[in-house]
Amino acid sequence: MATAGFIYDFVGVSCWNATENRVISLELRDLKLSGQVPEPLKYCRSLQKLDIGSNALYGTIPSQICSWLPFLVTLYLSDDALSGYIPATLGKCTYLNELILSNNQFSGAIPYALGNLSRLKSLSVADNHLTGTIPLFFNRFAKEDFTGNSDLCGGSKCGGLSKKNVAVIIAAGVAGAAAALLLAFGLWFCDKCQKVN
Repeated sequence: MATAGFIYDFVGVSCWNATENRVISLELRDLKLSGQVPEPLKYCRSLQKLDIGSNALYGTIPSQICSWLPFLVTLYLSDDALSGYIPATLGKCTYLNELILSNNQFSGAIPYALGNLSRLKSLSVADNHLTGTIPLFFNRFAKEDFTGNSDLCGGSKCGGLSKKNVAVIIAAGVAGAAAALLLAFGLWFCDKCQKVN
């Protein structure tokens, strides 16, 4: 029995053409899928677009994903329950134009290896639990692409102080100086009193 092209009509599956099973795109968004990012993706080596967002996926992004899918151009993993670190090996997906990881539970720092993605045009890591500094090579992306990560900082803000913290430090300094002056005046006054007596 001939099987060429049998998956062409599956929902969310696009093949190179109707006569073969070389999958070019998987768009399985909002299909109530659960479980981890599946290892059998490695059999879709021609895949250029993977969109499995808005499901109930959990666990980590497989560190081998760029080895499995070496021609990946678009990766949408948003609005799931994925966690762990963003793997530095994503920097090996050299054809990647879009990387959308927003609204998950990723933690840790944004890997500097993602700077290898010279073709990257669209990026979002918003609404996760990321920490550390936004690498400078991501300055071309909008602030909204990084919001919702309370311990993530970028640009001149990193390691700096907020206006509120600066005000507290100034107030503490003024109060300390005033207390030192009062103490010095008190000691001087007591010394004068003793000399008079």
